[in-house]
Amino acid sequence: MGFKKSNNIEKIYIITLLIIFGGIVLHAPISIGLGVLWPDYGLLIKSWKEILMLAAGLMALHLLYKNKQFKLLRDPIVLAVGAYATLHLALLFYMNQGFASSLAGLAIDLRYLLFFVLVYIAMQLYPNYRKLFIRVGITGALIVLSFALLQVFILPRDILKYIGYSIDTISPYLTIDKNNDFIRINSTLRGPNPLGAYAGMILVLIVSAIAKHKVAKDKWSLGMVAILSAGGVVALWASYSRSALIATLMAIAVVLAVVAFRKLSTKMWITIGLVSLTLLGGLFLARDTQFVSNVLLHENPVGGSSISSNEGHVNSLGDGLNQMIHQPLGAGVGSTGSASILGDKAEIIENQYLFIAHEAGWLGLALFMFIITLIQVRLWRLRNNWLALGVFASGIGLALIGLLLPVWVDDTVAIIWWGLAAIALFSPVKVGDL
Repeated sequence: MGFKKSNNIEKIYIITLLIIFGGIVLHAPISIGLGVLWPDYGLLIKSWKEILMLAAGLMALHLLYKNKQFKLLRDPIVLAVGAYATLHLALLFYMNQGFASSLAGLAIDLRYLLFFVLVYIAMQLYPNYRKLFIRVGITGALIVLSFALLQVFILPRDILKYIGYSIDTISPYLTIDKNNDFIRINSTLRGPNPLGAYAGMILVLIVSAIAKHKVAKDKWSLGMVAILSAGGVVALWASYSRSALIATLMAIAVVLAVVAFRKLSTKMWITIGLVSLTLLGGLFLARDTQFVSNVLLHENPVGGSSISSNEGHVNSLGDGLNQMIHQPLGAGVGSTGSASILGDKAEIIENQYLFIAHEAGWLGLALFMFIITLIQVRLWRLRNNWLALGVFASGIGLALIGLLLPVWVDDTVAIIWWGLAAIALFSPVKVGDL
């Protein structure tokens, strides 16, 4: 279905979703750069995607009515998302955190789920736009990972300061425990950890496409895959995100296991297991070397910050777990993360699941786990398709990252994965289809 044969509302709806899906990879530099130029409109500039989603939501209701497809709203996933959103709205009144914190918390908690539903509706009503969404996603990945390559090999480490990056906005780069020998880049994302998660997700999708023989043999396709692969590996490494590295390796292992499970002999699987154990043993024996202590353990033996990142993670985990146990209803929307900074008490929890429990209580966490489990089960059933398999495996990786970081709080990583999930749920499974 092309735009020429589409009605105006349909055109605007699809274009709006594509702008969000493609533009989100540039959200950080755009919001920082324009925010510096027009500081009085900083919040409005940062909210461009949420504003577009709300407009798209109204258009989605119109299109569902016009196409007589309101039954889509009775889909179990959509109903669960609706219940999750309703719980958040109820908590706004029951545990009010103040206008600014509540509004920010609502946006952080729900925007990626809203985007998922909007794309889900688009794919259900207009499945022929699927390839266009994939192309836009690939273009975004080329931008992020190409800039990462430039940051590592050509550009000055602080190049982003020229568009407004600073300690008051987003640092142009970070280090491992204040060790300037290990620079952590951002590319166009909000920090090294989101970049690592994003790069890992792209690498998993590439491995899935290659394993499923979905990469064309022409020069353009091979060149694009080469750039994405090189950029993904370099970005993942230069982010120095341990959680992203481990999650990526495990997600790639899932892809290869699914594809090769029936092709490899028992002897080969035993060999792979022994090699893996040998590598882990080697890392353990080398734990006191400078490379392992800095890059993998994030411990600077000659100084650095007074509290290492490891201690920070442990302290945050213990505090978050203790609060979850004693607050079954949570502390309210906007009580955690960057939203809480706008209120009376800043609360940082470095675990996605404890983050959700702190915001929406045990019920909120249960609803979220139901939503993502239902999506993963459906993706697993479509695993013969490269995109569904890649999104499924990367979803496992991102879920693992969530044990150490609130991975869905980052707008780019969250919107890209959940958007891809909605697209992948309508994947064709016939040989030769995309």
